[in-house]
Amino acid sequence: MKNNNHQSHYLLHSYCLHPNIHFETQGKNEKVILVLRAHPFTQLFWVFNTLVLVILLIVSNFLLPSFLNIRQLIFINVFGLIFALSYVWFNFLSWFFNVGIITTERVIDIDFSSVIYKEVTAAKLDRIEDITSKAGGYFESFFDYGDVFVQTAGTEANIEFLNVPKPSQVVETINGLLEK
Repeated sequence: MKNNNHQSHYLLHSYCLHPNIHFETQGKNEKVILVLRAHPFTQLFWVFNTLVLVILLIVSNFLLPSFLNIRQLIFINVFGLIFALSYVWFNFLSWFFNVGIITTERVIDIDFSSVIYKEVTAAKLDRIEDITSKAGGYFESFFDYGDVFVQTAGTEANIEFLNVPKPSQVVETINGLLEK
């Protein structure tokens, strides 16, 4: 996806209504209505893991010098930092590039399961039969996020947006497009 007006504040949003962006398979008259990513609260797990890893690395610098020489300590620090930064980078890329796009013509789910594998599932609006949102539990209710499932006609793949903000509004948006 590229942003035409250099409005980079859209790039890190998890719920972006009527963004001025374009994507590679977009039709000439097709307009992007909504861009979805997983709710930021769902990303706290890997952020917390990274903080624990960095704290352990710092604590090891106080405990290990009596057992290791300086080269070994530098190696452990460099390896630990590279591991932590790689963990952050891959998790951020996974969050950033797993995107749901709702346009005036289609519903598109783009999933990156690794850096080199991309799966794109799209369904035209006239092929959509049912839309369901599910949100259960304390955190989902409090932070207003959940899953949206789009069922399509025939043998086409169903589309799912997991842990997206405002799932009921996502369903309302798709239903509004279906009624037009």
